[in-house]
Amino acid sequence: MLSELRIQGLGVIEDATLELHPGLTAVTGETGAGKTMVITGLHLLGGGRADSSRVRRGASRAVVEGRYVLPVAGDDAEVAEGTDDGPRDAAGVARDAGAALDDDGSLIAARTVSADGRSRAHLGGRSVPLAVLTDVADASLAVHGQHEALRLLRPAEQRAVLDRFAGAPADEALARYRDVRTRWRAAVAALAERRERTREMAREADLLRHGLTEIEALDPQPGEDEELVAEARRLADVDDLRSAALTALAAVAGPPEGTGEEPDATALVGEARRALATDDPRLTALEPRLAEAAALLTDVAAELSTYLDGLEADPERLAWVLERQAALKGLTRKYAADVAGVLAWADTARERLETLDVSDEAIAALAAEADRLGAELAGHATTLSAVRTEAAARLAEAVSTELDGLAMAAATVTVEVGRKDSTGAEAIELDGRRVAAGPDGVDEVELLLAPHAGAPPLPIAKGASGGELSRVMLAVEVVLAGADTVPTLVFDEVDAGVGGRAAVEIGRRLARLAETHQVVVVTHLAQVAAYADRQLVVDKGSVSEGVTRSSVRTLDDSQRVVELARMLAGTEETETGRAHAEELLAAAAQDRRGVPDPTPITQGTTKGGGRRPKRRAG
Repeated sequence: MLSELRIQGLGVIEDATLELHPGLTAVTGETGAGKTMVITGLHLLGGGRADSSRVRRGASRAVVEGRYVLPVAGDDAEVAEGTDDGPRDAAGVARDAGAALDDDGSLIAARTVSADGRSRAHLGGRSVPLAVLTDVADASLAVHGQHEALRLLRPAEQRAVLDRFAGAPADEALARYRDVRTRWRAAVAALAERRERTREMAREADLLRHGLTEIEALDPQPGEDEELVAEARRLADVDDLRSAALTALAAVAGPPEGTGEEPDATALVGEARRALATDDPRLTALEPRLAEAAALLTDVAAELSTYLDGLEADPERLAWVLERQAALKGLTRKYAADVAGVLAWADTARERLETLDVSDEAIAALAAEADRLGAELAGHATTLSAVRTEAAARLAEAVSTELDGLAMAAATVTVEVGRKDSTGAEAIELDGRRVAAGPDGVDEVELLLAPHAGAPPLPIAKGASGGELSRVMLAVEVVLAGADTVPTLVFDEVDAGVGGRAAVEIGRRLARLAETHQVVVVTHLAQVAAYADRQLVVDKGSVSEGVTRSSVRTLDDSQRVVELARMLAGTEETETGRAHAEELLAAAAQDRRGVPDPTPITQGTTKGGGRRPKRRAG
């Protein structure tokens, strides 16, 4: 629930605070005073598009700040956790964003729009992404305005309205339908691609098979290219390597017999060991270390000998190595930079080949899968249609009942659920017909109005006059608002074009909604404002340098009489106007208390264009 709204530097409002009643709050004021800025502020607070032109002239920024009263801890505490299957509530969003609650448990949300168009969002004193404010607003309030009502003339919006009215059954059926539709579309697309690209895919498959055959014939091993480089170098340099090994061996273990008399390292170490065989302990202590050196030299000499034994010139091996290198280079020129890349290409090619099966059997399998999913989709579409058809009857009855109280007692609304034939790719067989399977189902929903007995029902855009259309739209909005789970409902002049007894019924219906929701209505009708628990007026203040300064006041009882008199007759100065305003307030109060009204309000017109309360005969 939104307990307070503060607006600074927005349009004609310099600085205003709206204290909203938990029940019904009416916002009134003269045309041009700035009532629209209240709705604009709510849209900004809800994450709506920031328009720098809305920033008050001369101000550096516009600020909208709202205080949300969250559910108390207890049964609602679990709701704050949210679920994966539905939207989180405001407390859950705040917790996830790291926002802090005020000492009284309320949550402060703020939106700032600078004159240069930059926008910032804050929640609980913490800077947050704009989407976070949107999530809080989605869980907390719903705005029903003139623009929203006009959108109901579109078929897609009418279907959305029906689904919203149907509630969870429609949501669940639509979710199942969309899940299967996604898989069905993928299967249909794969089948179409397989059929349309048969030749292209066959050529690609041939190229991949040729490459794999070439690679598999050579059978390269991981790291083989590097090993061949090292072996080729060794085979090519065999003479130099033998000379180096012989020299080292001669130095360590002496030259071959009869080739020289120079002492070797092993002999010299042995002589040193013998020389240390004395009675001096300091010298004899060195002998073990020389023994280790002798052993090490012996090992090195053995390894050098083994190396020389295996180091033979092998022209045939060298030729094979060079030939193998050349063959592998042929692969790396075609497929990758090295053998590892060639092997990776082969793995990818094998995976791709599995998807390029263009055989009749593969196509038949894809077709069977698409047909199976199409049949499953048709089942879910039928279930969704049934849910909508059942809800359509209830929605039509509810809207017609609302029209009965809005001076359209003879009018009836019908909600038709139909299907559109289609021969396109995204069509399914349903009840012997090919119908379009769109993202929202196979149904087309249309609201029809018969304004009086005997009149044929026509689409509401064609079958209703301006005043009738306003009342139909309001009836739909009131019915939908009753189905809203958000705590705060905002109505923006949805009573345009309505007056007299119908206006009283609008006030009565909004008051009824206020028993279960917080309701805020921006209205120009005194009959509606009279039902409010609290009335706020937007005053058109002074004009300085071409800039109007408006403010917002909370009216007490006497001030409400003055404001209602102005709304009824265009002036608050006459005793008659005041009397009518007092009578209107008293009648609304009695109505809300359930007390029979001894002076029911019927239609009548004052010279100011407002509706005058009259006593009903008898």
